[in-house]
Amino acid sequence: MRVSRHIPDILQAPCALAIGNFDGMHLGHQALLRTLLQTAQALDIGSAVMTFEPHPREFFTPDNAPARLCSLREKLEHFAAVGVEQVYVCAFNGRFAKIAAEEFIQRILRQSLNAEAILVGEDFRFGAKRAGSTQDFVQAGFNLIKLPQVDLDNIRVSSTRVRTALAKGDLEDAAMLLGRPYSISGKVVHGAKLGRQLGFPTANVHMRHERPALTGVYAVKLDGLNSVANLGVRPTIDGVPKLSLEVHVLDFNGDLYEKHVHVEFLYKIRDEMKFNGLDALKAQIAKDVVIARNFFTSRG
Repeated sequence: MRVSRHIPDILQAPCALAIGNFDGMHLGHQALLRTLLQTAQALDIGSAVMTFEPHPREFFTPDNAPARLCSLREKLEHFAAVGVEQVYVCAFNGRFAKIAAEEFIQRILRQSLNAEAILVGEDFRFGAKRAGSTQDFVQAGFNLIKLPQVDLDNIRVSSTRVRTALAKGDLEDAAMLLGRPYSISGKVVHGAKLGRQLGFPTANVHMRHERPALTGVYAVKLDGLNSVANLGVRPTIDGVPKLSLEVHVLDFNGDLYEKHVHVEFLYKIRDEMKFNGLDALKAQIAKDVVIARNFFTSRG
């Protein structure tokens, strides 16, 4: 898969192009990508995706932007896994936000990306002040494919719905909306090694965004290994609060430093808590480990 961090200056080979934020890659996003690949194959052209970094709402209203469901790297991993050939990552900044709908259609979609088919959700808007609609694609002569909403239990599948499930600790509902367990990936980096001092060594997974959709203590799988994870700011530890994802892998003595790992969240054990000293914290971690072991045993 090819990834471009800018819009090319020269005309590209013809493509079918899906446009969206794709935050979380839920069932609706997956349906859009399946149709993209089918359309590209039917027209004998390339498959491409346009997405944005940061999320437009992070640019316009940074203090009220929604929690991130996935990082850019995680989105790219999903695109590659399903077979997308080309991804255009558009830097969403002041200049991009001012591009008028007509310029977006003519200069970017037609004269640069050479899009023969456009695939978007049915409520898609684009251009400065969200002035452009799907009808503008039709009037411009594009082969427009609007994907209807995907429902689960008669309610629309959306990134907002996934965030709500995660915030409530309802990981089963989130997994149904995503078609898989919710996960976070990142590189294992060196930390303060407090977990090792407490008798529960942890893999410190680097977080690429500071506003996760969930916090707390969970039974997780780290690359398939039964584990316990704490995602939060470690309120018991003195110092400046800093978001961290720390994973204790059960019955494991290997070295994970510098490895890129995937952490799947399966069961919420508790919210993050502040304890009266490290001894109390150590005792609670031991209880968390027992709960996690029982959870994995119950799953066979």
